[in-house]
Amino acid sequence: MSFQTPITIAEAIKNIESNHYLLPSIQREFEWKHSKIEWLFDSIMRDYPISSFLFWRVEGETKKKYRFYQFLRDYKETYKTHNEEFPTKGHNDFTAVLDGQQRLTSLYIGLRGSYAYRRPRLWEENTERVYPTRHLYLNIKEPISGEEDGRIHEFKFLTKKEFSDPSKWFKVSDIFSLADDFEFNKFLDTNGYKNNEFSYRSLSTLKNVIHSKQIINFFLEKTQDLDKALNIFIRINSGGLPLDFSDLIMSIAVANWEKKDARCEINSLVDNIRDKGYSTSRDFILKAYLYLYSKDIKFKVTNFSKENAKDFEQHWDNIRDAILSVFDLVKSFGFTDKTLTSKNALLPVIYYLYHRKIFKNFTSIQKHKIDREIIKKWMHVALVKRIFGGHSDSILSQIRKAFTSDISKEKILPAVSSFPVDKIQDQFSKDLGITDEFIDNILLTQKDDAYAFSLLALLYPNLDYKNNNFHKDHLHPASMYENLSEEDKSKYPWHVFNSLMNLQMLDANENMSKQDALLVDWVKTETLEKDRNVFLASHLIPDVDLNLANFDQFINERKILLTEKLKMILI
Repeated sequence: MSFQTPITIAEAIKNIESNHYLLPSIQREFEWKHSKIEWLFDSIMRDYPISSFLFWRVEGETKKKYRFYQFLRDYKETYKTHNEEFPTKGHNDFTAVLDGQQRLTSLYIGLRGSYAYRRPRLWEENTERVYPTRHLYLNIKEPISGEEDGRIHEFKFLTKKEFSDPSKWFKVSDIFSLADDFEFNKFLDTNGYKNNEFSYRSLSTLKNVIHSKQIINFFLEKTQDLDKALNIFIRINSGGLPLDFSDLIMSIAVANWEKKDARCEINSLVDNIRDKGYSTSRDFILKAYLYLYSKDIKFKVTNFSKENAKDFEQHWDNIRDAILSVFDLVKSFGFTDKTLTSKNALLPVIYYLYHRKIFKNFTSIQKHKIDREIIKKWMHVALVKRIFGGHSDSILSQIRKAFTSDISKEKILPAVSSFPVDKIQDQFSKDLGITDEFIDNILLTQKDDAYAFSLLALLYPNLDYKNNNFHKDHLHPASMYENLSEEDKSKYPWHVFNSLMNLQMLDANENMSKQDALLVDWVKTETLEKDRNVFLASHLIPDVDLNLANFDQFINERKILLTEKLKMILI
């Protein structure tokens, strides 16, 4: 590996556009925020160093042993984040970027591409309205004043509508075609930019740092030994923020898949899960593999050797389908991304369905109905108990012992014919925190808290969660809080009125008919033709005077009722 003669940014961009620079599949994807790109351009305008780069010369047969990708030019948060694979068959020898992809992609987007990020306070949708295309502009009218972040030059990604003043904003990509001094000066004269010293100086500096200054310093590795190149990559990226540990593990997994494109497959799975309404990451997919096949589930390089990476590839289709099936399952339970408070709770379910080979259509097959109910209750209880908080690897390993005593010998015990809730509980030496204090705390869970759904689903298990036909509802309507006596408001502030003690889960149609009705009136109407005691019991409403004036007795009695019910469920 040797240090090479530096090149200009313009030369680097031309190498990217001609596919002379490519990205190896071990590289993570681009993830810089637009603000970080704007900072980078301010840095190069001020002659700040942007660190050196590490390139790898790829020649001859080496091109066939590995997958390579093009740089992203037009980036769109959430929807256009994946690099396209570049077929290297028949392509001339080229250079792979081992270190510096984030910086080079940022320069490429700023000088030749676009960056679309989400407008706030709009419903999520893949449209220009929500994710407008933005190009990088430089404020050439005046320096930034009063900025605390240390910048002098204001670079900003703007939409067409936001760009309204050409005397103030210069489109950075236009500088790329102005390398020639004569053409550059002609451009300045034509647009009157020489009349303003700051404009003249800013544009001259920009042209200089892009076309003249050789600020891309790089080392070049020429070995064609793939393992050596991978080790160099890991060594350089194993410390600090440039690449976290899970990215390195992903790199090894990707590098050792032979028939399938690991990056494409795993990214596609993450996207498919997102389309079902759940955010997840490659980390979760990698963790799922470790949980299914590895004795040690910690994120360590040694857990992703060349051999088990091939094993990962061999079983990929079924692993993918099992993971998707479990997300379908939790969707049928009524979970949203917010209320699914720990994705780790899915791993034991994935393990169970996968190794029992029952993941196909598990959500809909009638013979699995009882199993689904068992899993649903276990998930709600596990989330409410928050067992996946700290030390989740150790908790997951304990839970896995309910399925197998030794994963290296047997993936699942023959006796496991239904989801083994009792055996899972047996793996813990003591009950997980179900004390009176814990119950008192969860009774204060607020209506919009992420845990409220699981608590109410446990208390009201018989609603149609599969079709999302349920609503959270205040028993005493929220609009009635101001009608409480000053004494009750002092004793029971809003966080009590808005808590689980005054909440229920209702069938959507039932809630729409209830609307803002007073609790006493609603119960009277609903029980005209029904047994009052049965109705109150099914809705977990204490049999007391339900007028708002009797709120003190109501809340105390409901606390007792819910405490008894939750202890029965959770302990």
